[in-house]
Amino acid sequence: MKSQYKEKEFASRIRNFIVEFLSVFFIVALNGTFLVLILVNVIDKGIDKYITALVGALYLLFSCTVSTILIYWVKGRVYSNKIKDFCDAAKKVAAGDFSVRIPVFFSKPKTEMDYLAVNFNKMLVEISSLENMRNNFVADVSHEIKTPLCVVQGYADLLQNKELSAEKRAEYTHRLSQAIESLTNLVTNILKINRIENQEIVSKEEFSLDEQIRCSVLNYIDKIENKNITLYIDLDEAVICSEKSLLEAVWNNLISNAVKFTDEGGDISISLKKEKDYFCVKVADTGCGISSKDINRIFEKFYQCDTSHSQEGNGLGLAMVKQIIDKLGGSIKVSSEVGKGTTFIVYI
Repeated sequence: MKSQYKEKEFASRIRNFIVEFLSVFFIVALNGTFLVLILVNVIDKGIDKYITALVGALYLLFSCTVSTILIYWVKGRVYSNKIKDFCDAAKKVAAGDFSVRIPVFFSKPKTEMDYLAVNFNKMLVEISSLENMRNNFVADVSHEIKTPLCVVQGYADLLQNKELSAEKRAEYTHRLSQAIESLTNLVTNILKINRIENQEIVSKEEFSLDEQIRCSVLNYIDKIENKNITLYIDLDEAVICSEKSLLEAVWNNLISNAVKFTDEGGDISISLKKEKDYFCVKVADTGCGISSKDINRIFEKFYQCDTSHSQEGNGLGLAMVKQIIDKLGGSIKVSSEVGKGTTFIVYI
């Protein structure tokens, strides 16, 4: 990338040099032509040769000075106007207007100013995109936090009723506890995603991947047994060097989703295989599946395609999984069919 930029910069400098050289050469040639005509006219009139030389030198000095001033005045005006455009644009950006753009008159940049304008516009496009993402994230977070807070406030108000029966009080207290737990999980996941997004250094260590996946399965074994789910596990031995805690969050999220969306009596299969230079982990279930219109958005923050289970999650789990896998240099794929189940494939 740097070499391409240096090549473009060098080509731009050569082009500018040729243009300026031709401009000066044309002006000098024009002055020389006028000088020859003047000298011929002066000689024809029999004027002294020293006076002739003095007139020629004064004319040449005057014309070159005027030409030089004109060249740099015009060039200065062009650059001054361009810099003024940048200043005006920067002022608007500082005020929060990211729609401003610097005009570029050529399809391909020809000067340093053109390259600066093109890159400035690209920067504004990226900033505008990030600003929109930030605004959407803040709006989503506010909406998600508002829901459990309303539930907490509602049940807290109900619990203030002194005539409330012990049975109702216990029920409301349980629901209040669930709402607080939901709010806690939401805040925790938001903090985790923020940490992952801003974590530049990944501390890798060597560990057993198959053992880590087994431990993750054990975290949900009670729920699996309560729903009478048949569990199939096929894990090859695998020792890898990666970020252990981040990968643990990946398996916990995928297995948790498989248990959550698989109906009672369904099946869940988890496998780990070595394929060429990477490990392939599959987590498949026979749950409700994901529709074709939702499957391309499941890794978006706060996106929930199954409203019947919306109270059990906040739409951040798969977004976190995707960020972790991308940060660790892997990839994740998903295939699903409504009513038949979903399969997640992770390549490490």
